[in-house]
Amino acid sequence: MGAAQSFRELCDRTKNTNVRLSLPAVCIVWQTAMIILFGVFIRYNEESDTHWVEYRKENNLSDIQNDFYFRYPSFQDVHVMIFVGFGFLMTFLQRYSFGAVGFNFLIAAFGLQWALLMQGWFHSLDYTDGKIKIGVENLINADFCVAGCLIAYGAVLGKVSPVQLLVLTLFGITLFAVEEYIILDLIHAKDAGGSMVIHTFGGYYGLSISWMLYRPNLDQSNRLQSSVYHSDVFAMIGTLFLWMFWPSFNSAITDHGDGQHRAAINTYLALASTVLTTVAVSSLFQKHGKLDMVHIQNSTLAGGVAVGTAAEFMLMPYGSLIVGFCCGIISTLGYIFLTPFMEKYLKIQDTCGIHNLHAMPGVIGGIVGAITAAAATESVYGAEGLRNTFDFEGEFADRSTSKQGGHQAAGLCVAICFGVGGGILVGFILRLPIWGDPADDNCFNDEPYWELPEDEEVVPPMLHYNNHMHNKEIDFHTDWTISHS
Repeated sequence: MGAAQSFRELCDRTKNTNVRLSLPAVCIVWQTAMIILFGVFIRYNEESDTHWVEYRKENNLSDIQNDFYFRYPSFQDVHVMIFVGFGFLMTFLQRYSFGAVGFNFLIAAFGLQWALLMQGWFHSLDYTDGKIKIGVENLINADFCVAGCLIAYGAVLGKVSPVQLLVLTLFGITLFAVEEYIILDLIHAKDAGGSMVIHTFGGYYGLSISWMLYRPNLDQSNRLQSSVYHSDVFAMIGTLFLWMFWPSFNSAITDHGDGQHRAAINTYLALASTVLTTVAVSSLFQKHGKLDMVHIQNSTLAGGVAVGTAAEFMLMPYGSLIVGFCCGIISTLGYIFLTPFMEKYLKIQDTCGIHNLHAMPGVIGGIVGAITAAAATESVYGAEGLRNTFDFEGEFADRSTSKQGGHQAAGLCVAICFGVGGGILVGFILRLPIWGDPADDNCFNDEPYWELPEDEEVVPPMLHYNNHMHNKEIDFHTDWTISHS
């Protein structure tokens, strides 16, 4: 804590430096580097290469058995979630919609190229020729990799420059590829929907960066840290896209057949259960039993996060409903109580509340996965089903389900450590005074980075806020006085 504070003070003293990294220069240099690296390393795999015809004949396959036809529908859904779902979910801020959608677009396109390389070096490298062979499943995994960085973006939304976001993404993709390899390959944990690998890592990565970039004078931008009616409606569009396509997200890279089928069913049920409990808890804790749009936009998705690890396990339909039920309660209470507590006492300014939507539900998902794996029995799964579901093959052929449960828990710990440790490290880097980040009184505002229409209306001052949305509750007597003055 002391070292971090000293580093913050050093960076603040040098904040007036004239050295700034230009966004056009960073984008052009990066894209040039990608062209070179793709030219050296990236090639089509056997199912996307013209030699597929020969490969198909040699292995007695038909065109319909090409992985494209199994995976592409799920890829479409995941792609929409990344670019439309995440982007519009973050448009709730009244003056930061361009930044929410536009920078989401930028860092997703930036990150997926680096993800194809980083994940390729770990998972798809052909050692015979030193090339990375990619197909449609690689595209899905690259989108998953980017999702972790978009989650982290939610914690610092409106408080960083686009160049800082590119740096966040560059390091985030790198860390993600390493922790994914450790969890899925070395530890051999199962995480179909990424509760641990994507959501836990992305959540704590973003929160740690937000802690490192803490702004004690952020209240100077209070008037902009709020939503208006139409911005909440746009954010709800993102929610609905995410909610509808989450079964595809959790089942996209599972085994063909029963595993993919089961993952979609479990996610579908968990999401439905979460909606009802979120509405109930939101109404119970708000004045006059009204609903808070913040909860409906975010907490209704928590069940999809929490069921991710165990999505392809025999969780059972009622188990999925239980997971969704619990997450609806925990996530909504997190927005009501934990987010203000974290900002006041832990100095973590979580703009989108990713701790409640991704980090906590991700941890719950990891725990549910560990318990479900440890409790798996041959009578429920069948001998062949156990081997297929948990990939008990090769060097893992003799692993027991109880041991698998322990390895699932170990995978969760790795995700948390990479998220927190990596976030602190990247936060140090982002504190350097060369990134052109906005001033404290100009956060949550598109104006520093975007050309805006000239007829934009003036933002009225607002005095109170709750979570990432200003408190819309006005004292009854004050309201009565104003209306009769």
